[in-house]
Amino acid sequence: MATFGYALLLMTLVVSTYTGSAAIVGHHLKSQRLAVSARYGAFAVFGLLSCASSALVYLFVVNDYSVKYVQHYSDRSMPLFYKATSFWGGQDGSLLFWVWVMSIWGAIAIYQNRDKNKELIPYSLATLMVITVFFVTLMLFNANPFETYAAGAPTDGKGLNPLLQNPYMVIHPPMLYLGYIGWTIPFCFAIGALAHGKLDYGWIAAMRRWCLVAWVFLSVGLVLGGLWAYEELGWGGYWAWDPVENAAFMPWLTGTAFIHSVQVQERRQMYKAWNLLLIILTFLLTLLGTMMTRSGVVQSVHAFAQSNIGTYFFGFIILTCVVSFGLLIYRSKALAPQSGLESILSREFAFLVNNWILLAAAFFVTFATLFPSLFKAVSGKEVNVGPSFFNTWMIPIGLILLFLTGIGPLLSWRKSTGTTIRQQFTVPAIVGVLGCLGLVFGVGITHWKALAALSICIFVSSTIFQEFWRGTRHRMKNAGENAFDALITLVTRARRRYGGYVVHFGVVVMFLGFAGESFKKEIDQTLKVGEKITIGRYDVRLDDLKFEDDGQKTMVTAVTTAFKTGTDISLGQLTPAKWAYRKPADQTTTEVSKRMSISDDLYLVLAGYDGEARTAILQLKVNPLVNFVWLGTFFLMIGFSIAVWPERREQKAKATVRGMAPAMVGATTLALAMLTLVLAFI
Repeated sequence: MATFGYALLLMTLVVSTYTGSAAIVGHHLKSQRLAVSARYGAFAVFGLLSCASSALVYLFVVNDYSVKYVQHYSDRSMPLFYKATSFWGGQDGSLLFWVWVMSIWGAIAIYQNRDKNKELIPYSLATLMVITVFFVTLMLFNANPFETYAAGAPTDGKGLNPLLQNPYMVIHPPMLYLGYIGWTIPFCFAIGALAHGKLDYGWIAAMRRWCLVAWVFLSVGLVLGGLWAYEELGWGGYWAWDPVENAAFMPWLTGTAFIHSVQVQERRQMYKAWNLLLIILTFLLTLLGTMMTRSGVVQSVHAFAQSNIGTYFFGFIILTCVVSFGLLIYRSKALAPQSGLESILSREFAFLVNNWILLAAAFFVTFATLFPSLFKAVSGKEVNVGPSFFNTWMIPIGLILLFLTGIGPLLSWRKSTGTTIRQQFTVPAIVGVLGCLGLVFGVGITHWKALAALSICIFVSSTIFQEFWRGTRHRMKNAGENAFDALITLVTRARRRYGGYVVHFGVVVMFLGFAGESFKKEIDQTLKVGEKITIGRYDVRLDDLKFEDDGQKTMVTAVTTAFKTGTDISLGQLTPAKWAYRKPADQTTTEVSKRMSISDDLYLVLAGYDGEARTAILQLKVNPLVNFVWLGTFFLMIGFSIAVWPERREQKAKATVRGMAPAMVGATTLALAMLTLVLAFI
């Protein structure tokens, strides 16, 4: 099977080379047969990589330890589920997963555009195949997931890193890859547009939903990564500016700028060069992030092993830069805007400022992440750039971006008049100021970061609700509809606009969770069985220490009970633990236990223990508002579902609810799931 898998990779290399060549030659010779064969070649690449991926999963499932990759990342004691998902647990398999996901996206994009954008498809398809050839060549000659032992194959494997044997790490990588790699398709179409010279809004219109899909998958992937860190690492947080976290965050920043900026090109035919630059940078940052996590350039708790593939990635990044920016310079005259910026009090200018800030944030995160490696290469000395340095700069940047989330949609295109500004901003400004005063004098919040974040959240929320309220009232008055029908009709006829507002509200909800970091409480305490400790609104009692073994690992569990402070009202058991795995040897994980509620989490970690003395060292944390970070993700998904649902060309006013039924069913399902989750927390 390993030989078969390697042969599939060789066939993929041949087919992808032919497909890219046939696409270009067929276009220049105007050969329909070559064009069709190139299109089917993209489907063949998807089929071959699907078979190769299936072969690797099969090798894991049947415990074929003659394959080095299987032997390094699995063992016989692992559950079948984790054996199969070990596919992407190491470097070689993750590269195969990378190119396989890209082939899926590519096949879908080619099929969707089989009868349109025919001028762009040859160059776009050729670009996609060049990227495929790079990754497949890398696997064939440097990171082969099907490489076998020459003789004396082991009878068991070394086992997957226990930190990766977690449900979130099973879901997190595929979601992240779907978003991360999803930006490849818009990049290919952008290169196709530059190569052909067809630089109107057409290529963006074809890719608009692709960009939204890539963005939402990347967003959810980042949040799931935060959940994994929160659940598995035992430090009580979800974001530490780790290099691997930053590697995925960098393209998210430029991708977010692109999604906002294309609206200006659609409406005013401006920022053409900006948009192409942003999509090129987004793709380059995905390559850079892939290189960072696989080359040993940066150190991280969840980076891949050090290898020499960084050199190949660096060369490919340089090649991509030369071709992309060369085409951008070559087409610079054709990218001149058809209209100019008329006023700084306009939506166009707000989007431009948004672009500058997001691009500056991406540059800052990239440079700060790479700085320790660059400094060591130049001076030979070690230097550390910790979370406090990132927070010093990124918290103000984040607050500015949150503020712009409320400002931008209220400004008019071209120019906002004084009357418009008064009508749009009076109520939100008053609500924001009153909210700030209430937080200071009513709640007693004085921490400037939390106060700023919560006040801006109140302001932005009021702008969003104002937009929904005004639109609904307008329809109720002019169309004679009831409030529910008016709201549904409003959303139906402007899905992108109001779906975007829901996404913005999701961002606001997430910032509420971020603000809770300012009120975190922490205590480390050694307790004997039967003793209690108080933290915040909780009393925690150590009831027992348990020692168990399930064959794969030994487990030490501290059995505790949480109470409301000063009462005997039990809030349930919490069981923080330490697990020591036999494979890989000497691998110990911290198993967190927590009580979740909408207001805070009681978060317990077993830091140490003494079985003879019956004592345990507990780390107790109260994390206020942290669950708003996860809840905000649900609003992102709901807003995304509304925004990308296809528009119906002809709609009757009375058939609005029926026309929105599929989107509403999906959004309602997510909303009910979120509500159930909230009720479960309370």
